[in-house]
Amino acid sequence: GHRHADLPQMVEPSPLVLLERVVADELEQTAADRRDLVGYGGTPPQIAWPDGKKVAVSFVVNFEEGGEFSIGDGDSRNEPVHEAISAQSDTPDPCMESHFGYGTRAGWWRIMRVLERYGVRATVSSCGRAVERSPNLARDAIRRGHEVSCHGWRWDEHARMDEATERAVIARTYDTIAAVCGTAPVGWHTRSAASPNTRRLLVEHGGFLYDSDNYSDDLPFWTKVELPNGGGEEPLLVVPYSLDTNDMRFATPQGFNSGEQFFGYLRDAFDVLYKEGEETPKMMSIGLHCRLAGRPGRFAALQRFLDHIEQHDQVWICRRVDIAKHWYKYHPFHAS
Repeated sequence: GHRHADLPQMVEPSPLVLLERVVADELEQTAADRRDLVGYGGTPPQIAWPDGKKVAVSFVVNFEEGGEFSIGDGDSRNEPVHEAISAQSDTPDPCMESHFGYGTRAGWWRIMRVLERYGVRATVSSCGRAVERSPNLARDAIRRGHEVSCHGWRWDEHARMDEATERAVIARTYDTIAAVCGTAPVGWHTRSAASPNTRRLLVEHGGFLYDSDNYSDDLPFWTKVELPNGGGEEPLLVVPYSLDTNDMRFATPQGFNSGEQFFGYLRDAFDVLYKEGEETPKMMSIGLHCRLAGRPGRFAALQRFLDHIEQHDQVWICRRVDIAKHWYKYHPFHAS
């Protein structure tokens, strides 16, 4: 090996210089792209959950039963996502209806009792039509200390809704939940895809602290919503949701086929976030549906997961409204 004295020696840049380059690259990328593919990058904010907890765990009970589409209810179609092997597309489907009915008749009570036993306060993400048809369940959630938030009027996607229809749907959902529960909802989550107008319509309606129509991060973040007619921009807090740590995977191809898979997945996700929380605290969302996780064979997985996190003392189990209020107080929006 001959030493080439005429070649320049490589000098490693300092960590500070590297960090400055990364930040500059991220700013350039964000400015050039309508989508924020950067987020917090490699430097998430140094947050502190209450009492220095390492991870915030948000249980979301999706209350959709009675909000699904059904020809038997006079709709033009039946909801196709359910457990029946043979779905009916052009005739009333009592099999599908009874699948959803399990959630309100049996699954609700099983899940509510176990959450109460473990001292868990959850967010009940509720379709307005479900609340209208089963007001006793919405009031039961409030009585137990849970948050009741908005999940659309029907269990329906908003992606193709025209603006006037969506504006009316948001208002009707909000008003119905407020009237039944005696307290106005402050959170929103759309089934699947929101429309390009959803966030703006939430801001224009007013009263919403956060929305969860996002799956891109392990922490809340602020976004800016552009208002029409030169109305400027308004900040809106996004509390991301998750479709992987979610019992809906029991109803999708290549999802969970046993409670053991569900428990193992939840446990592994929690363990990773809890470990990361030693340096940068994170949040974890867990999606439940009373017609799915409320079934005994799946419910056992929920019990085992609650046992697992109970063995860890640095966990903040909270409602999404609690996360939102914490973020407003300690990580307020900055225009920059």
